[in-house]
Amino acid sequence: MKFACADYAFPLLSHEQIFDLLASLAIPAVDIALFDNRSHIQHADVLPDPAAAARELCGKLNARGLVLADVFHQSGPDLETLAENQPDPERRLQARDLFQRTLEFVVLCGATHMTALPGIHWPEEPYEASLERAAEEQAWRVEQAAKSNVVYAVEPHMWSIVKTPEQTARLLDMTPELTLALDFAHFTAQDIPDEQVLPLLQHTSHIHARCAAPGLVQCSLANNTIDWEGVVRASARSDYSGYFALEYVVMDNESVADVDNISETIRLRDLLRNCDEAA
Repeated sequence: MKFACADYAFPLLSHEQIFDLLASLAIPAVDIALFDNRSHIQHADVLPDPAAAARELCGKLNARGLVLADVFHQSGPDLETLAENQPDPERRLQARDLFQRTLEFVVLCGATHMTALPGIHWPEEPYEASLERAAEEQAWRVEQAAKSNVVYAVEPHMWSIVKTPEQTARLLDMTPELTLALDFAHFTAQDIPDEQVLPLLQHTSHIHARCAAPGLVQCSLANNTIDWEGVVRASARSDYSGYFALEYVVMDNESVADVDNISETIRLRDLLRNCDEAA
């Protein structure tokens, strides 16, 4: 099992402190976030000189023996402004430009995996219209990433155009070669059973791992209802070869419980390791 950990799990630590922590926890890889106004590095930090930004980041990782597992690109300060399936053509072009320049940074970092969001359902139009535009935009991103030998994934989430396994499967059917950064927590929080999510593993290139329960997209291991042993077994049957990225967050949302991120990261790491050894 390959472990990574999200840098945004520890917002009060500097990047250097996070990388030291992960090295000490024997977590060999990092997911780097580019979230405007809420991540350690942001688009405004890297896009003016992506080569210099890539050298700086990779230097910090290399000094600690860490590798870059994924770059998680979220365009705009919220889910709407530069959403991938923005109804406004001009904003869609802005989102494409931001994606393409971020992809350049990903390549300069030597990373081979990039995650983004799938888009949202715009309430002023039918769901099908939002979904079709999302599929068109994601197909373009898949094509651009493939040209750079980067695997591109989207994360289905409970506030997105694909909040259920059925909706996610439809987007995949409409968008050949699209892969998933799969986070069971977003389905568990909606009281969707693991069994309905497991078939998505065959389309998954990255797994976000944290504990969750109905009504809570994040909780402690003590309150967790995800069958992680079943997930690990199913991932092995699906020949999943990507990372299990430990992804506890700090978010001002009633569905995201505050937990001790360091302790819960260690507890889930150990649980997943034991499940892997038993599989």
